[in-house]
Amino acid sequence: MTAPAAPAVAEDMQWLRVDDPSAAGSVRRAAERLATTLGFPAPRVAELGLAATEIATNVVRHAGGGAVLLRSLRGASSTAVELVAVDRGPGMADVRAASRDGHSTAGTLGIGLGAIDRLADGLAVFSPAGLGTVLVARFDADRRDPVPDDPTAAGLTRPITGETACGDAYLIRHEGDRTMLLMCDGLGHGPVAAAAAQRAVAAMRGRPWPVSPEQAVASIHSALAGTRGAAVAVAELDPAAGVVRFCGVGNIAGVVVSGDAKRSAVSMPGVAGVRARTVRAFEYPLAADALVVLHSDGLTGRWGPARTDGLFTRPPLVVAAALLAEAGIRHDDAGIVVARPLP
Repeated sequence: MTAPAAPAVAEDMQWLRVDDPSAAGSVRRAAERLATTLGFPAPRVAELGLAATEIATNVVRHAGGGAVLLRSLRGASSTAVELVAVDRGPGMADVRAASRDGHSTAGTLGIGLGAIDRLADGLAVFSPAGLGTVLVARFDADRRDPVPDDPTAAGLTRPITGETACGDAYLIRHEGDRTMLLMCDGLGHGPVAAAAAQRAVAAMRGRPWPVSPEQAVASIHSALAGTRGAAVAVAELDPAAGVVRFCGVGNIAGVVVSGDAKRSAVSMPGVAGVRARTVRAFEYPLAADALVVLHSDGLTGRWGPARTDGLFTRPPLVVAAALLAEAGIRHDDAGIVVARPLP
C-alpha cells in the first residue's frame, strides 16, 4: 500500500447527546445545517438528514441513549460530513442481519441500518454483544469526488461537559511509508486551552517534513511560548525500520498494542511552551499488526488489549471512538489518535 493522500482535515466538530426520541430532530437539523454550510446539493442534504435521523433514533431505541459526533471533512477539492455514534447499550448479536431491510428487534419496520448503508459513502459498525455500539458513517457532498480515505490513522476530540471548545487537538501526517502523529492537550479547558492546542497543530502542519519527533516537539515548545502551555507527544511510525519513535513532554499517553501486549511509551516531565528541560525520544518495536495510540488524560489508561471482541482489528476511527466511549471521562477534555503502520 502506498501512503494515503494528504489526510482530510476534520473540522466543525459537534458532540450531541442523544437521550430521548426528540434528540433525533436536533441531530438531523445540525447535520443538515453543516451540510448546507459545506455547499452540499439539496438532495444530498436531504439524504444526510434522513440518515442522521435513523442513526440518532437507533441510539435511543436500542441503547437507551448515547452521543453523536458531527464533523466536516475537507479534502483538497472535496468535502464530506462524518457522523460517529456511540452508546453503551446491549450491542447487536448480528450486524449483518441488522443491516437487512425488515430486520427488527424493537417491533419497528427495521429499515434503519440498511437505509444508512445505502445512503452513506462509507459505513463501519462495531457492536459486540453487551458492550455497546460504535457506528461511523461518511457522506460525501459529491459522490463523484469523494474525500480521500485514510484507512491507517484517525483521531477524535471531545470537550469537557459544558464547553464547546476543546483543549485537545491532534494531527496526522504521512510521508512515504512513514506516519507522524501529534497529540496535544492545552492546559486547562475552554478557548484558551484550545488556542494553545491549535497553535501546536499549526506549528507541525506548516513545517517541512521529514523531521524527527525530538525536532517536532522542540519546534512546538517554541511555538507555544506565551500561551498557557500544553502536554505534547509526537510519534513516528517507521515500518521499514520496524520501530515507532516517541517523544513527549507532559502526560500524553503513548501506547503500542500488538497481540495481547500493551507497551507504554516514556514521556518526559514538563509543559511545552513553559518548561521542557529535556526533550528526548525513545524507540519501541513496531510489528506489522501493531496499533499505536496517543491520548490525553481525558481518557484513563485502564483499557487493555486482552479482549475477545476484535476491536483492535477494526478501522482506526472505530477504535478511537470505542476507546473514547469506554475510557473517556466527562470532567476533562479528551483526545485520542490511533494509527497502524502502512504495510
